[in-house]
Amino acid sequence: MFLLLLSCQRDTERRSDYLIQGIDVSRYQLQINWPEVAQQDVHFAFVKATEGATHLDTLFHKNWQLIQEAGIRRGAYHFFRPKTDAHRQAAFFLGQVELRDGDLPPVLDIEVLDGVNPKDLVHALHTWLSTVRDHYGIAPILYTNLKFYNRYLAGHFDDYPLWIARYSEEKPVLACGRNWQFWQYGNRGHLAGIEGHVDFNVFYGDWLAFDSLAYSQDTALSFKQD
Repeated sequence: MFLLLLSCQRDTERRSDYLIQGIDVSRYQLQINWPEVAQQDVHFAFVKATEGATHLDTLFHKNWQLIQEAGIRRGAYHFFRPKTDAHRQAAFFLGQVELRDGDLPPVLDIEVLDGVNPKDLVHALHTWLSTVRDHYGIAPILYTNLKFYNRYLAGHFDDYPLWIARYSEEKPVLACGRNWQFWQYGNRGHLAGIEGHVDFNVFYGDWLAFDSLAYSQDTALSFKQD
């Protein structure tokens, strides 16, 4: 157990076997020097926007603007609370996040059941995802950890890109056999310009695949008209 504890506390080393590298942040990273971060081959950054139906991350709007100004591809995520109405949660997120050309799709972060029946959770997640997709005209990304996905979500969300957390040197393997697009492989990374730890992520694919995920007004209008 002592060895396991040490491994969990070990700093995360950045991987060099993936072309496209990124991080994710929230108010817990405090004030971030985004121009300095951008100089360290950080290609994308996901930032927490909302949680439930009332909680706005206190640094979201500041980070959202500064990430773009630093030239980093940005994405916003919502932490889902299973006991709170999914329509209210979607509406709250939509009221805070304005997408511009080049932004990554919105992200739905689901990590807990909160005592909700798994079937009811799947239905609620579909409600949030479809509501947000219809508003922006782009399919959101679904984020969760590997065990939670394999146990509760596998096979239900094949039309949405996946961002999987697995803190290991071994890449995630999904129970349903599908591929993931983003992998959060560690939560104890260090970068100049950020105090304390930060999560490290990679994208599975080349620049063409990465760019194809991005939001654009033209594709959004086309999506809504179909």
